Amino acid sequence: MAAVVRGARAVAEETVILRQRARVAVAALVDGAAGIIVAPGGRLLFALRITIDGDRISGYDVVADPMRLRALDIAVLPERP
Repeated sequence: MAAVVRGARAVAEETVILRQRARVAVAALVDGAAGIIVAPGGRLLFALRITIDGDRISGYDVVADPMRLRALDIAVLPERP
């Protein structure tokens, strides 16, 4: 079962866990929406589908299950200079 984390503090604490993988994270469109993928060495580990409300991130969904990852439509965005 997937974990649900709510509230700014809880989400901030949860994202600390992801910081080591941030070095290989890249911006992407995930199913046509803003997202981030982590794929060290080209191997997709997980994708974050981000929900944006106004100018803030209001939520995200982490997809790590291999079957669900294969079903995603992912387009890596170009790096900004």
